[in-house]
Amino acid sequence: MTAPAAEPTVFERIAAREIPAQIVAETDRVIAFRDIAPQAPVHVVVTPKQGGYRDVVELASGDPALLAELVDVARGVADELAGGEFRLVFNTGAAAGQTVFHVHAHVLGGRLEEGSLAG
Repeated sequence: MTAPAAEPTVFERIAAREIPAQIVAETDRVIAFRDIAPQAPVHVVVTPKQGGYRDVVELASGDPALLAELVDVARGVADELAGGEFRLVFNTGAAAGQTVFHVHAHVLGGRLEEGSLAG
């Protein structure tokens, strides 16, 4: 687990309801909301409510149960919004398109559009 950031990430602020978002699923530790720049007809971000893990590799090593919960929430979102057919994308590192360094997954369903999956 990395040291806490000096300021909350955008995802922590969404979870705290400081920034509005279209929330589609939530547990005690995970939140899912529609992406503001969708790359597919269904594009939902699924992330832990608390920061501390920069990417999926850190999360898998530090809290595998939380990673399993995140994937389970993603599956539920895909079942509800995409008929259970989806891509689950974790960008790891800036060169791979990660722009928010708070672990998160993109649930993508339907026909994918041209362009990157930054986030």
